[in-house]
Amino acid sequence: MEGFVSEEQLRSSIDAEGRRHKVQPADVRGRFARVRTLLFPTLIAIYLALPFIQVGGRPAVFFDLPRRQFFLFGQVFNAQDFWIVFFVLSAIGWSLIFVTTLWGRVWCGYACPHTVFLEGVFRRIERLIEGTREARIRLQRAPWTASKIAKKTLKHGLYAVLAAGIAHAFLAYFISWANFVELFRDGPRAHPVTFTWAVAMSAVIYFNFAWFREQLCLVICPYGRLQSVITDQHSIVIGYDTKRGEPRGKVSDPTAGDCVQCGRCVAVCPTGIDIRNGLQLDCIGCSACVDACDDIMDKVGRKRGLVRYDSLAAFEGQKTRWLRPRVLFYALLGVIGLGAASVAAGRYESFEASLIRATSTAYILDAGTVRNAFTLHLVNKRDVARTYRVSVQASPHIAVSPEHTEVHVGPLGASRVTILATAQTAAVAPEALAGTLNVTVLSTQGQSDDRRDLNAPFLAP
Repeated sequence: MEGFVSEEQLRSSIDAEGRRHKVQPADVRGRFARVRTLLFPTLIAIYLALPFIQVGGRPAVFFDLPRRQFFLFGQVFNAQDFWIVFFVLSAIGWSLIFVTTLWGRVWCGYACPHTVFLEGVFRRIERLIEGTREARIRLQRAPWTASKIAKKTLKHGLYAVLAAGIAHAFLAYFISWANFVELFRDGPRAHPVTFTWAVAMSAVIYFNFAWFREQLCLVICPYGRLQSVITDQHSIVIGYDTKRGEPRGKVSDPTAGDCVQCGRCVAVCPTGIDIRNGLQLDCIGCSACVDACDDIMDKVGRKRGLVRYDSLAAFEGQKTRWLRPRVLFYALLGVIGLGAASVAAGRYESFEASLIRATSTAYILDAGTVRNAFTLHLVNKRDVARTYRVSVQASPHIAVSPEHTEVHVGPLGASRVTILATAQTAAVAPEALAGTLNVTVLSTQGQSDDRRDLNAPFLAP
């Protein structure tokens, strides 16, 4: 009937009435599967190791939120440097868009943490315990027996342990290893907030990998929704060669195309779609259908590539254009973002100094004198202690205290120095009091450019 779609056109994760049922992708072997098999453990190892690898005596990646200190591959930043993150994220974002414009959702299929852990860890455990796709489907439909309960308990027990491990590995980016040991020793009662975060994250991760799975890509992740506006006819995506494959039929049918209607491409898809229906937002570009179809083509003695990486233009018999306006535009934005991030990182300063007037009053009159009070705020942005030499100068009629001093500031610490400027109002004409307080801060351990020159006006009636 007009206005309705056939059940064949519906995603395999949704039945004819719109209800979701569990996708059980089949095992697949092939060249792209081998790449993913090697890539996933490497990415997982990097993810788990970054908070524990020491660079310059600090974790390679560590975000110390309570102290507002951030460590990134030997570089140290504090809260005042957070503006640099904007340019770094801009460079990463536009670079990802550039890659997507050229090669589609290669990030989703090969490097997204959700895909890496789901396909590289959780589904492998499921296959190890419950067997092949057909065995898992039979087990899912079977009544609850002792064998089924044992398998489900073992699987979900391992899922819970892994979810807790991943959650704690993620928290290690925000809590140092030394603090982790202390947290475990003290127990949950001593650190209820951290314990609550760990439990909540473990529960979310377990729910996602045990049940939600492909729905994260289909429903929540915005990147897949952006695919339709980022890619175009010349982007390299996974597609089905309709001209070659249609009409579908048996191998023995001389009038049929190369597609033998085996359904293998649907069976291996982790989101349950049929790639033969065309490019879809739910395709994460994992290439499982490519390997599956190539395997069938080998078995029936036909050429590989019925399902392959190619552009939609190439599938229609046109030539793929690599250089096109949107590619150049996204590349330019990525270069600008990278350049801005490099300039921002290059302007990173080893310390900050600010001169603040006392907020209670502009000046104080006391027995023929006028006094201005200032606070010099020093922030050491290095993870080693520094000593700063402070020199204060003013006009001859203004006495300052202290004129010279040295301030010791600990690693990533801060210190305040009170500066008083005083003048005799009876002995000096009011216009002679007009002047500026000049403060010079010099790092004794730094280079010649580790210097700050500050000034503030001296106020008098």
